[in-house]
Order: sequence, then C-alpha cells, then structure tokens
Amino acid sequence: MNYTGKTFLLPSGGKIPAVGLGTWQSPKGEVRNAVKVAIQAGYRHIDCAAIYKNESEVGEGIIDSGIPRSELWLTSKLWNNAHKPDQVEPALNDSLQKLGTDYLDLYIIHWPVAFSVDPSKANGYKPEIDWELTRDPMQTWRVLESLVKKGKLRNIGISNFTAEKAQKLYDQVLPLPLPSYHSPTDSLGPKASIKPAVNQVELSLQCPQPDLLAWAKKTGVLLQAYSPLGSTGATHRDDPVVKEIAATHKVDPANILISWQVQRGAVVLPKSVTESRIIANFKDVELTKAEVEKLEKRSMELPFVRAVDPSEAWGVTIYESGEAKPKEKSKL
Repeated sequence: MNYTGKTFLLPSGGKIPAVGLGTWQSPKGEVRNAVKVAIQAGYRHIDCAAIYKNESEVGEGIIDSGIPRSELWLTSKLWNNAHKPDQVEPALNDSLQKLGTDYLDLYIIHWPVAFSVDPSKANGYKPEIDWELTRDPMQTWRVLESLVKKGKLRNIGISNFTAEKAQKLYDQVLPLPLPSYHSPTDSLGPKASIKPAVNQVELSLQCPQPDLLAWAKKTGVLLQAYSPLGSTGATHRDDPVVKEIAATHKVDPANILISWQVQRGAVVLPKSVTESRIIANFKDVELTKAEVEKLEKRSMELPFVRAVDPSEAWGVTIYESGEAKPKEKSKL
C-alpha cells in the first residue's frame, strides 16, 4: 500500500497529498528523471523552490511523466531577495515559466528573512537584511493574496517560521467566509483576508518540534516536514528504536520515519534522486498508537539538533524568541 490518495484538507478546500517529493539539494541533471520516476510511481506532489535552481528540470520531469498537470500538486517558494511588493509577482512569474505552468497549488515565503541585497550582489557571503520586511512580512503577504485573486496561486503559506512569528502574521488576517477565499473579483481590503495554509519546517526524530505542532493544530495551519530522515545521509534511519519498529513491519526505517510524521498530522517531503529509494519512500505503513508514542518518547530522549539554520551566515536570529534582530557575534 502506498500514499496515493492520502491527503490533508486546506482552508481553501484544496486537498494536498500527504507525501511529496522534495527536490532540495538534488544534483543538477538528476532532478528531471527523479520527478518522472516519482510521478509514475504514484506521487502527485512535487516540492521545489526558486533557490534550488532546478525548477526547469522539475517542469521537464512533469512532462516526461505523462501525467496531466491538473492531476499534480506543485509547490514552489519565494526567495529572500524578492520580498519587496514590486518583486513578488516577477519572482513568481519566473518560477511559473521555468515550471511550464500558469499556476501553483501552493506558494510559500521560504524564510522569515528579507534581503535588501542578497549575497550574490553583496561584498562577501553575508546578505544585507531588510529589517522592516523581516520583522513584518505583511506587505509581502498582501501581494501573495492578490496573486491568489488573480488565479496564479491557489494556496499561500510560510516556511521556517516559529510559532511566535507565524502567530504575528496570523493575527493580522481577518477571518472571512471561505467562498471569498478564491474570488478573483474581490479587491484587497484594508487588512489581509487569507491565513497561511501551511508552515513548512524541519521535522525529524531530533527536531520533533511538538510545541510548534500543537500550535499548528490549534490554529489550523498545516505543517510540512522537510528533512524527515535527518537531512543529508538520512542518519535517523540508523536509530535502534526506528530500526526495531521497521523490523516489525518488514520495511525500511525510512518508511517508519515518514509514516510517523504523517500520523502526527504533517505533510512529509522526503528527497532522493535514486529510483529505488523514491519508490520505497512512498510505501505507507500504519503505525500502532503504541509505536507512535514510542517514537515520540524517543524523540524527546535524543538531543535536539536542527540540521538547517542559516542564522549565523545571514547575521539574523531566525529561531530564537522575540523580534527579529541582528545576530550577536560570539564572544571568545
């Protein structure tokens, strides 16, 4: 049994597939075939981003698969250098052109950080931060809303937001009846009207984030899990508790880690360019309540490790509580 047909319902009425193919760090020249293999194996959800530099290959893989675009869920992300209101739609249009589509099922603010000058145009690696848009991304969000109303986007969301930062954005949105969510004739009112549908974050055995998960369930924001196997190298597949449960079900440990996140209530985005691994990752395993609890307990026993945190490189606090601010240099 695989994940075909297993979905989560979004506020828009859209049904997002529970497991999708992640394309972050996928080697150039291998993404096209990976996408084709995944779709032909039953995946209907592909996750990509402008900064991954592989959207054209994703689009080619979709064509190669032979499956109509209308049957797929396609997600991309707005990069940090395009948060200014006049930059958002051109950035989206570039992604649409590369992907070969005229709409996205989901478009996400990739990080709660806006660059005024990105590293490629600055002196050195560290970017210049637009602190106004970093502290309050509502100007960016309003443009995303307008693109929903134009029909270019069907759902909008965020990524790498803490509960505190997500709540700040969430609180600025007025609740409106669902029928007006996608009305292209509605003009933008004085306040935002579309709440974030998802928050894509790192979720794994050593980065379980139970408090963020609880917040998401309380507010109705769906979490999406990237790096569910422990990021590059899939180190969590070697955990003894995971391996014990995998042996019981006669599956690879990766299947246990993916199924655990789905049963916690999160969309999961495992990544691979290896055909056998792509197919294997799509196998659905129904864990018992006791096994889910065992994994939750194990995640609390292990040291917390966040595999992805560019705070130091960008010079901004991303995951600490409080208002975004320049990151203090370490004192030696």
